[in-house]
Amino acid sequence: MKNERPLIRRTFLQERFEVLIKKQLTGDATFKDLIELDEIINRDPKLREIILEEMSEVKHPPQDQHPPNVVQNTPVVKHKSITDRIKDFFSRLFVVETGLELNAYTN
Repeated sequence: MKNERPLIRRTFLQERFEVLIKKQLTGDATFKDLIELDEIINRDPKLREIILEEMSEVKHPPQDQHPPNVVQNTPVVKHKSITDRIKDFFSRLFVVETGLELNAYTN
């Protein structure tokens, strides 16, 4: 029962790099994981070159097309003035009191 597969020798940093890349791609990486990944990449010049080459190969959208404006899609939040907040507070206060009075008469 001899295993026919060749033995792959890997260092701890290679294994850790692979784990961190998988975490990053799935979106499970924490900030600490990303810092560790950055340190691993910056420590090895060959790895850094490979990563930079892969990043340059990523297709970017054409310059003529502009990405959709996120600001236009978000609703505008209007902040209330202090007088509006006070009016809202008293209106809620009286609604609660009248609601309690109605409950007292029905029981």
